[in-house]
Amino acid sequence: MSQAVPDTGGNMERKTEKTLVLFFINLVLIILIFIGTIYVGVFVNHKLGIDHELESRGRAIVNSFILARHWNAKYGGVYVEKTAGIDSNPYLKNPDMQGIDGKIYTKKNPSLMIREISEIAKEKKDGFEFNITSLRPINKNNIPDGFEIKALKMFELGEIEIFKKEHSEGSTYFRYMAPLIIEESCLTCHWDQGYKTGEVRGGISVRFNIDQEEKDLAKKMYLILGLAVITLLSLFGIIYRLVHQFGRRLEKTEARLQQMAVTDELTGLKNRRYLVERLRSEVKQAHRDLKPVSCILFDLDHFKSINDRFGHEVGDQVLRTVADTAKDQCRETDILSRFGGEEFVMILPNTNLEGAMEVAERLRLAIMAQKIILSDGRVLTFTASFGVAWMLPPGLVAGEDEASLLKRADDGLYLAKGNGRNRVEAVA
Repeated sequence: MSQAVPDTGGNMERKTEKTLVLFFINLVLIILIFIGTIYVGVFVNHKLGIDHELESRGRAIVNSFILARHWNAKYGGVYVEKTAGIDSNPYLKNPDMQGIDGKIYTKKNPSLMIREISEIAKEKKDGFEFNITSLRPINKNNIPDGFEIKALKMFELGEIEIFKKEHSEGSTYFRYMAPLIIEESCLTCHWDQGYKTGEVRGGISVRFNIDQEEKDLAKKMYLILGLAVITLLSLFGIIYRLVHQFGRRLEKTEARLQQMAVTDELTGLKNRRYLVERLRSEVKQAHRDLKPVSCILFDLDHFKSINDRFGHEVGDQVLRTVADTAKDQCRETDILSRFGGEEFVMILPNTNLEGAMEVAERLRLAIMAQKIILSDGRVLTFTASFGVAWMLPPGLVAGEDEASLLKRADDGLYLAKGNGRNRVEAVA
């Protein structure tokens, strides 16, 4: 005999499912933030390392030219033989001199030396270009561009170096600039411009192509992104499996708790809470379908005396025996429960009064036939009294509900006890 369980746990199951979904989403978000932060940190750290290397490269190039310029200025410029293609510096007074060998030599001051080296570097395309410039250049070829003007102004405010990335002609370049400070040797050429020792004379800027570095950085970004996606998908799969397993265990636990909540521990029958819910449901169904529903309420006769004479352990055995007997007499559609103490209720859907009376009488006889052998060899028998009530269209009128049906069954039980017990009585 099986009994359908009412959907009393439906809302709880939906709440549990919703809770698990929210738990999974929140856990995924936390992991997403955590893993994302780690991989973003790795990428940012790698990017900062490349930026630092570019800054160091630019600084090293500029410093090498500053040292070369310092060496030139220390000796007041250097002279080279004036051969074909070598012009005198138009910005110096008396730049040429004749040696004792009769050859003409022209002076290359620090600025001109750096300018000519920069032109050689530009022609050779050795990977970088540089320029010596100032806000008040003597040589028109040393006029600063936008980046250099901004850097020179910031040098006057105390900055010691300026660098940035810029895009030009479809490529990416790194630009670095450092200031040139007026030294005593610089005044040989620039005394008439009002400079003083320690002031910013100008600056040396360098520019080099970093397309390869940018490509490497992009590859690194895609690699890190791919690893992050793989890591997240793996973790999501593991988490989903764990949450799914946890959800299944939780569902089983909830089902067990729900079963325990509606089950009488002693007899294994459904309890009063379940009975009230099912009776309400069956009465509503009977109203909708205009079909009869019956209720049997039965009670063990003189059960208190059994407990008093033989003890509660024997009394419990009697209750279990009655419950098992009633189960055997139930049809698959009937609902059986322990109503409280020694009282039991059976709901019979789609059953009229005559059918319910037959079921009650069979059950009465089956209970009366049961025997329990006591420890001292005595045989214990017992009986039960039954009250039967039903609802039948058109008797299913407004205002008649499960409480009235149960009340009439109780009235039948009261009548059975009043008429001598161990009998079945009905109240229409």
